[in-house]
Amino acid sequence: MSRKNNKTVYILRDTTGHKQSLGTLLVVDHGRVLFNSHLMERGWLDNKQNISCVIAGTYDLVKEYSPKFKCELWEAKGIPGRSECKFHSANYWDQLNGCFSPGEARINIGHDQLPDMIYSGDMLEIFMNAMGNDTRARLVIIDDLN
Repeated sequence: MSRKNNKTVYILRDTTGHKQSLGTLLVVDHGRVLFNSHLMERGWLDNKQNISCVIAGTYDLVKEYSPKFKCELWEAKGIPGRSECKFHSANYWDQLNGCFSPGEARINIGHDQLPDMIYSGDMLEIFMNAMGNDTRARLVIIDDLN
């Protein structure tokens, strides 16, 4: 049986560029940090569908089955002009279409001189475990804290 939980997922962006945005991903439950990783998104391109990171704000998160990824993933809901903004694994910014990718570290493993996410699949699994069996949460995105 699903239930709403008290968890809040925070994205704290520290770098926002044209191609990619980077930050920290936190899962917090009653003031306790359950999960902490790096996070990568597309760069800021006016919140355009599939090519931009999501505009900062507070959104609902819903855990649902993704036919594309053939598994359950968390998706942000209520983003103006946007849909299908999911948490999934990716190593490079161009593997994201407005989605969110956790990672263990930011290391340039590509050919574009930009930091990439390593061990994204492992970190996604840990993120999913931290979210537990609940199907709803809250997402708070905060821009450039520097």
